[in-house]
Amino acid sequence: MTDDSEVANHYSNSALLDRIEAALSTAGVRRPLDIDTLALFDEFHIGGRKATDHLLQSLGISAGSKVLDLGCGLGGPARYVAKTSSARVTGLDLTHDFVAAGNALTGQALMVDLVDLQQGSILDMPFADDQFDVAYMIHVGMNISDKPALAAEVARVLRPGGTFGIYDVMAVDDARLSYPVPWASGPEHSALSPPQAYRDALTGAGFRVQTEIDRSEFALDFFARMMARQDKAGGVPALGLHLVMGPDTSDKIGNMVAALHARQIAPVEMVGVLGS
Repeated sequence: MTDDSEVANHYSNSALLDRIEAALSTAGVRRPLDIDTLALFDEFHIGGRKATDHLLQSLGISAGSKVLDLGCGLGGPARYVAKTSSARVTGLDLTHDFVAAGNALTGQALMVDLVDLQQGSILDMPFADDQFDVAYMIHVGMNISDKPALAAEVARVLRPGGTFGIYDVMAVDDARLSYPVPWASGPEHSALSPPQAYRDALTGAGFRVQTEIDRSEFALDFFARMMARQDKAGGVPALGLHLVMGPDTSDKIGNMVAALHARQIAPVEMVGVLGS
């Protein structure tokens, strides 16, 4: 079981923006910021930018779309959506430090006209009904126990016919994971669920599940390539996931990769259409 305070405590870091600014300076990055450079650390999910792009191809986002990024973090996917489609993207995240740093990066990327990140709970969103055409969440559901309540709240803010894309780490079996992992310091902070729980939550909220794809092979190849690059470079780069995940990044990723190899977990894409 998880609650908002536990999730916020896991991700909070008041020095996050300072650490990012220092790393950008060390790497010699100039302003305005380029979103491809930011993607080295602001798309902190399995597969990074490639995984984001793969999910977005199924969502039908265009320049006229109103898009909601659930659990937006630093806003990497939100900025990518806005840059590639000219859609207006609103991000919502529980963690103040992510939202503050993400809005600062959006400003330095000259994208405030298209991207706005706000603090709030996905289970009680500060939006009126029928506001968005598309919603997506990337590696968020692992922190939300009540999947039916999540799906119902997304259905509330989506317009009829709206699309909801999910890319989450999901449970494959009941074996115990080793902690920490990127989304949890211990089992009491984790809300891993199997794909069936997501399917049931979506259909219960009025969605038709359109696609479901297990991305495990992609994930294992991604991590193998990442480790090969680090070995060749002799260590982690200035701009990397450690900026967001902290000093125990290697432990978090190592435990997650071990669970992927053991088929305890799998990254899964799922897309639902409301009222179809």
